[in-house]
Amino acid sequence: MFEHASQLPPVFWLLALAATLLFGMSKAGFGGAAGSLGVPLMALVVPAPFAAAVMLPILLVIDLIGMVVFRGRADPANLRIILPGAMLGIALGWLTFGLVDARWIKLLIGIEAILFALDRFRAARSRQIAVPSAPTLVPGLVWSSIAGFTSFVSHAGGPPIMQYLMPQNMDKMRLVGTTVIFFTVVNFAKLGPYAQLGLVDLSYLGVSLLLAPVIPVGYYLGYRLLKAVDMRGFNLVTAWTLLAAGTKLTWDGLWA
Repeated sequence: MFEHASQLPPVFWLLALAATLLFGMSKAGFGGAAGSLGVPLMALVVPAPFAAAVMLPILLVIDLIGMVVFRGRADPANLRIILPGAMLGIALGWLTFGLVDARWIKLLIGIEAILFALDRFRAARSRQIAVPSAPTLVPGLVWSSIAGFTSFVSHAGGPPIMQYLMPQNMDKMRLVGTTVIFFTVVNFAKLGPYAQLGLVDLSYLGVSLLLAPVIPVGYYLGYRLLKAVDMRGFNLVTAWTLLAAGTKLTWDGLWA
């Protein structure tokens, strides 16, 4: 494909830098599901498998940064439910890999994300005070299993887990801290199955290393913006990014 970084077109580096910034900002909590647009952005000029291979080490580094930044801020009660659910979803994705059409998964999750985003817009316009609610076992297991499965087969785990967590109306830092730990565990848990299936490609690690200095910049920007917005602004930004991600997933499901 590309034997050396110098063979990559200049526009790739512009899009790759933008994607890395987007991943960093979204992983820091500002923009949430917008991170799912990073690989498609790069795939405008390079093959999608190449873009995914370049982004995998970057995502893992960002996850580790998040574990440090948001340590102690996750919701333990939710994690006790959603982490086992995610492992079930990953196992199902591993067992059925090659048997399911990722396009249909993207289409279904995309439609779900759009509908959920529209519901979040409705909730944001409401004058009622949002009341926090407690985690619930069955919905938590169902949505986290879906998130683990869709993350494995189509890298689209964000919308399902937000479908479960956002209606709880927890504090934004607690919500982000919970998703940080959730996706760190999910992404590292996928490495073994991905390697067994031949999906881990470290041939382009050099390209990832050249993009690495942008990681803390994106994370810093995202974290500062997260702290700056109020809860209503946070919910609106999350809804917009869910809408964007859902639209992209629906498009991929229909036309890719």
